[in-house]
This record gives sequence, structure tokens and C-alpha cells, in this order.
Amino acid sequence: MASEWCIGIIGGSGLYAMEGIEDAQWIAIDTPWGEPSDEILCGRIGEVKVRFLPRHGRGHPISPTELNSRANIDALKRAGCTDILAVSAVGSLREELEPGRFAVVEQFIDRTVQRHSTFFTSGFVTHVSMADPACPRLSEMAAKAVAKAKGKVAVGATYLAIEGPQFSTRAESRMYREWGADVIGMTAMPEAKLAREAELPYALIGMITDYDCWRDGEAVDVAQVVAQMQANGALAHAMVKNFIAALPKKRAASPIDTTLDDAIITAPDEHDPAVMAKLDAVAGRLFR
Repeated sequence: MASEWCIGIIGGSGLYAMEGIEDAQWIAIDTPWGEPSDEILCGRIGEVKVRFLPRHGRGHPISPTELNSRANIDALKRAGCTDILAVSAVGSLREELEPGRFAVVEQFIDRTVQRHSTFFTSGFVTHVSMADPACPRLSEMAAKAVAKAKGKVAVGATYLAIEGPQFSTRAESRMYREWGADVIGMTAMPEAKLAREAELPYALIGMITDYDCWRDGEAVDVAQVVAQMQANGALAHAMVKNFIAALPKKRAASPIDTTLDDAIITAPDEHDPAVMAKLDAVAGRLFR
């Protein structure tokens, strides 16, 4: 496995560009799954290779429900990424998680219904474990990076992913609180699932922009979200720089690097060559 870091940064709402990347070049990457959200900004921060992808595209032209997460994760894998640090705007389902605070996500509840959620189809059936969907190593480093930037950070959050693009009803928001969710968003699923299938350790930092509508008399609106996103922007950039700067010189192997070793269930003589051809980036190491 790679001993050098190559960090894929997925920028969510409000993080459409990445400051401080040297030798930066936007590169278009073709995938068998269609077009990713945008070109990938390739370069380095210090000695660390960085690949930045704005999740909604520059200028936010792509709706959450129409994101091609398969293409995004495949493109980052093709670009050489070893790990992914994702940043996303989220709403709060807890009083103590106030707007402006960052939340390191540990668990996910997936309520999306219209999105392709796997790379693996009939002909190469695979079941990866999602018991612990976020990489603990990256998550710990991300939390420290926020704290070093003088930001408020909460750890161990559970993220509720809704389909969108509408915000929740008040009844839904209160139900999600009863389920044990802490923050709510529209984009981290199936992104996190696909990262795991691609054997890419994944951590998610949620930038809290608002209280979701579980509070009496409050409702989420875009103006409120955008204003807080802009306020969060400088801290998000500082967090990423701190995260990169604190990486160990050498990347020690992660158990997630070999997730697929125990996940494939289709017998070898039933493997579909056409399906396998589309998996050349995601699972190519298994075919070499």
C-alpha cells in the first residue's frame, strides 16, 4: 500500500475553492460512471499531494439529489488519493451543537432514496462493512486541526442524510432527534459508502450552519445557511491546512486499504468481465 499521503478534499457548500495549493492545476478526469461534479484541482500543500473536488461544482450548479457520487469517488481514486477529508454544511439537531461549531462525524443514518449507492452490481457482488463508516485516524486528526484553528469542535456526531433538496418538515426533524441523530445534511450519503467500497479512508467535518426546524418557531432558510457558511469559510481553510501540516511523514497502512479482501461474494467463475472493467480504479488492485 502507498506510504505517501495523497489527500482528497471534497468541498461542500461554501467551500468551492481551496487556498494554499501549490503547483495547482485543474484536471478533467473521465470515469466509467459518468462525469464528476467538476474537474479536480491537483497540487500539493507543502510536501503532501492534494486533490480538491468541489462537491456541487464551482458555483454550486448541482443539486444534492443529482450528485454523481460514484463518479466523484472514482475520479478521486484515479487521481491517486489515498484518503478523503470531506467538508459539508450541516444543520444541528442538538441544542449544544450551535451554528458556527464544527462536528466530526462518526456514524451515518442514510435516508436517501434516489441515488446510486454502490459500485458493485450483479456479476461482481460485494458487501463491505459499514459498522464504523468514518476513519478514526483521519477523524481524530481533523478534530485536532479544527481546535488548532481556534474553532469549536464536537466529536462522535451521527449524521442523518436526507434526499433533499427540500429541508425537513418539523415532524421529520423531531423524529430524527428521537433516532439519535446529531446533525443533518443532504450529501454525505452515499458518498461515505462509496469511499469505503473504493478502499479510501474517509472522514467528514460538518460545518454547522443552523438549527434544523425541530425548534418551535424556527425554520431553515437559504439566506441563514449562506451567511453562516461564509462565516465558517476561513476556519474551514485553516482546518484543512492544519490537517495537512500535521500528517505523519509516512502513511501507515489502514485496515480500510484492504476492505474488499473479505467482501467479495461472487464466485470467480461468475465474475462479469464488463462489470469488472468498470471497477479498474475502485478495485483494480484485486485484478492485477
